[in-house]
Amino acid sequence: MPLRPARPRRHAVRTIRTALVALATASAAALFAAPPASAADTWTEVGSDRADPLTESQGLTSVEVPANSANRYTGIGTIPLSVSTRGWNHVGDPDASYDGYYVEPYQADSGTSKMYRVQSPGGTWSEYVHTLGSGEALNNSWVAITPDGKWMLSGEYGTMTRFLVLPTPGANAGTSPSANLPQVSTVRLDHAVRDVQGCDFTGPTTLLCSSDDPAGTLFGITKPLLQVDLSAAPNGTSDVTGHVTALRQLPLRSSCSGTFEAEGIDYDRRTGTLRVIVVSPGFCVLTDSKTYRFTKS
Repeated sequence: MPLRPARPRRHAVRTIRTALVALATASAAALFAAPPASAADTWTEVGSDRADPLTESQGLTSVEVPANSANRYTGIGTIPLSVSTRGWNHVGDPDASYDGYYVEPYQADSGTSKMYRVQSPGGTWSEYVHTLGSGEALNNSWVAITPDGKWMLSGEYGTMTRFLVLPTPGANAGTSPSANLPQVSTVRLDHAVRDVQGCDFTGPTTLLCSSDDPAGTLFGITKPLLQVDLSAAPNGTSDVTGHVTALRQLPLRSSCSGTFEAEGIDYDRRTGTLRVIVVSPGFCVLTDSKTYRFTKS
C-alpha cells in the first residue's frame, strides 16, 4: 500500500470468594481479548536485510522452481511500463506455487476489476482479470497460494472479516487469461483484521499474515504478525473459517521517528524462515527499511 497485552498474573487462591472473582475476571477477559498464541507459535527475529524502497518495498516470495532461483520482490520499480500505462499502477505481495507458478496482484486507482500477472514455470507471462463481486474492495494487497497449488487466497485492505478464494491463475487448469477469474469461496475470519499486507501458507491449513494496523485496537498491539488457522484446506467449493491469533508485534526500528509500514510476508518451507518487510518512516525509507528474518522456536 502507499508508503503511506499483559496477561493478568495468577495468584494463589486462598478463599472461595477469591476463586470466584478470579474466574469471573478470566471469563470477562476471554470475551474481549485476542486468543493467546501458544508457545509453539513463537517467532524469533534472527536477522535482517536492507529493503530497497523502489524494488523491495511491497512484497516478496521465495521461489522453488526453477531450482536455485533467487527470492523475488515487488515495489513500484518492478512494475513494467507496459502494465502501469494501462492503469495497473500498484503491485502487492506476490506468491509462488511449489511447482513454479509466480503470481503478482495488481490494482488500479479506479474501475471494477483486479489483475493477477502470472509467470509460468517456463517463463511465459500472462494476465488474469477478476471482476469485483458485490461489496468487494478495489484494492488488491496480496495473494497466498495453497500448498496444493490449486487455490489462491486474495486480500482486501482495510478492516476485514474475510479472505477471498480464487482458482490459482495458470496453475489451476480451470483458468484462462481470456475468462474472468472468479471468486469461488471465502475464508470467514472469527476476528476482524486490519490492513493485512501479506499472507503465506506454512501448511495446508495455517497462514501467517503481516498487518499494517496503525491503531492497535483489535489485538492490543500495532503492526502485528498474525496466525490464521483454517477449519479445513480451501477446496474451491465451500467456505472455511479462520481462527485469528496475534503472535507478536513486528520490529519497528529506524533512525527516523514516525509511522512505519508493515508490508509483504514470505515463508520458505525449505529453511523454515519467515521474512517480513517493514518500511521505515520519513527519509529513512531510503536508508534503513528492512526485510526481517524469523525462525519458529
